[in-house]
Amino acid sequence: MASSLTKDPASTSGSEKTFFGHPRGLATLFMTEMWERFSFYGMRALLPLYLVSGSGLHMNAATATAIYSIYMAMVYLLAMPGGWFGDRVWGPRKTVTVSAVIIMLGHLTLALPGSGTFFAGLALVALGSGLLKANISTMVGHLYNGPEDARRDGGFTVFYMGINLGAFAAPLIIGTIGEKVNWHLGFAIAAAGMALGLAQFLIGTRHLSARSSVVPKPLSAEERRTTLRKGLLWLTAAAVFYGVLVATDVYTLNWALVPITVAGLIIPIAVLVRIKRDRDLSKTEQSKMSGYIWFFIAAAVFWMIYDQGGSTMSLFGESSTTNSVLGVGFPTSWYQSVNPVFIMALAPVVAWIWLALNRRGKEPSTVVKFGSGLFLVGVSFLVFMLPLTLAADGDKVSPMWLVSIYFLQTVGELCLSPVGLSVTTKMAPAKYGSQMMGVWFLAVTAGDCTTSLLSLAGVDLNRTGMVGLEAALAIVAAFAIWMYRKKVVELMGDVR
Repeated sequence: MASSLTKDPASTSGSEKTFFGHPRGLATLFMTEMWERFSFYGMRALLPLYLVSGSGLHMNAATATAIYSIYMAMVYLLAMPGGWFGDRVWGPRKTVTVSAVIIMLGHLTLALPGSGTFFAGLALVALGSGLLKANISTMVGHLYNGPEDARRDGGFTVFYMGINLGAFAAPLIIGTIGEKVNWHLGFAIAAAGMALGLAQFLIGTRHLSARSSVVPKPLSAEERRTTLRKGLLWLTAAAVFYGVLVATDVYTLNWALVPITVAGLIIPIAVLVRIKRDRDLSKTEQSKMSGYIWFFIAAAVFWMIYDQGGSTMSLFGESSTTNSVLGVGFPTSWYQSVNPVFIMALAPVVAWIWLALNRRGKEPSTVVKFGSGLFLVGVSFLVFMLPLTLAADGDKVSPMWLVSIYFLQTVGELCLSPVGLSVTTKMAPAKYGSQMMGVWFLAVTAGDCTTSLLSLAGVDLNRTGMVGLEAALAIVAAFAIWMYRKKVVELMGDVR
């Protein structure tokens, strides 16, 4: 990256270096996030395949899908306490350092054979990713002089390129080695990727804003004692409960999976209810929260389908596609590189289309964009029904079926996800301004936990009927948003 560093012509000293015209610290965060995503997406690409493989844990597809979905849900659920740690305990910089170490240790634990070490490693990676997720984005914001800094949006764009570069490379490298050489070696390379990210972060930390080391609202001594006491109480209760289950030989994997899944559904609902019932909110804020619930439910349906790209569709790719193009074969995990490629290629195009329509006064409203994303993800599963039908008798289908489905889902994501992030910040009540981004991530948690609950209930998500039902759900939800768009716009107040 050294070749991209140039002197900032706007610098008063004439010696300040920049990263593509942005503060030098962006290079540090860009590389840290790239390597963290490299490790995360590499492990994610291997996860469902390892779970069902005869040389892995040899589980059935339903259990593998449930575990994968719970893991994804926990990463996003833990982003809320991760942000809390950054705000109240360690500050963003220390929280990211600790989280990177936890992620690295998690991947190293995954590299050890055995189901016990596997689940311990998975828990560590989820915990570390949750701690890191909110705090590293906060530090990007610290590099700029507030929202009025003209470089701020561009800086986040460069930063998110790091996410997609890591996500693209990971399945090609980690996936190939994990599938073709050794599963645990693949997990070990994910650990090496996180180690490189941590090293990059520690070396370049001097370029970060001093604000990144500050704890914005530190806990008082009494709050620390209360928090520690409650945490130990819950930990002891869980240890005793599961200790009794193990001692009485009653424990099965579902004793862990089902409570986590149910919690992942209850917590998002409880958080929304708590905010909605807060009497401190003004009438306008209450109205905006009522409108936001529409977006939240729509997003949960969207992510329920979208995140099956790494589980249901990946397992279909393993069992029912030829996994070859022009006679050249490739590992199943490579499908997980398709979405990042489409994101990098299509994001500028979609952004240009919105701007072009805006100049003509024809840009769709936030509600219409959201409905369009939901509609497209529903259509993607309608398309999925075709290869499922063709492969029903054991025939192998072309991988281009999955590529076309990922294409539709990516366009849907570009319609919904950036708009969702933006509308979350705009509709957030002042009292919950810093917490609402965590609420947005809870939509992912709710969607993934719904998938997990269906899998644990014995529903085969790789059947044509179920895929068609999910497609219908998304399309009906999109239609409902379209029908009630005026009502939602009214609830949104001055937000557009």
